[in-house]
Amino acid sequence: LIYIPAGATAAGVPVRAAKAAHIPVIAVDRNAPDAPGDTIIASDSVAGARTLGEYVIKATNGKAKLGVLQGQLGTTPEIDRTKGFQEALDKAPGVVIVAKQTADWAQDKGFAVAQDMLQRDSSITVFFGHADAMALGAAQAVKVANLDHKVLIVGFDGDVAGLKAVKAGSVDATMTQQTQFMGRLALDSALKLVAHRSVPKEQLQKAILTTKDNVDQYIAKHP
Repeated sequence: LIYIPAGATAAGVPVRAAKAAHIPVIAVDRNAPDAPGDTIIASDSVAGARTLGEYVIKATNGKAKLGVLQGQLGTTPEIDRTKGFQEALDKAPGVVIVAKQTADWAQDKGFAVAQDMLQRDSSITVFFGHADAMALGAAQAVKVANLDHKVLIVGFDGDVAGLKAVKAGSVDATMTQQTQFMGRLALDSALKLVAHRSVPKEQLQKAILTTKDNVDQYIAKHP
């Protein structure tokens, strides 16, 4: 069973059922927190978000007011991206999170949440969306807000829409995940488990910092 849990709540139920039937489980992108698969294949979101945080610090000269659009709370990408980004910010006291709220990975919720954040504090200078969809929502909110200053917008995923937004300049950076490679690795791991061969418990892949300088290659051929 190759399994991508939709959320944190009750995500372990199918895993426990599969294991009771002696069916190997390959978790992709995220793990059920209470019932992990035989292996997890995902981006190293802690390292990736740390890299993205370092990019934000450099781009803002270490001084910014930050709004964070979180993924679905309790999911492993949300937890890991929060952790990695905070590790970077811990070294930059001038970059301050002034608003943080879940937008459940969705562009429309990202727009609504970012709009609310800007209405409460129009001095926000950076938005970090835990996924590109939420970063796109934040970009839309910034556009309609008619602010008198530039807002840096960063996301995570490197999906087609996110990459095109980076190329267009509406999103400044994202972390491109090696999704095609992870799909191939999931099938390879499934075949190994069926053949009673061992696979690592964690198979974490590097996400790649993507800006206008290098985005064209990932639009042409996604890793």
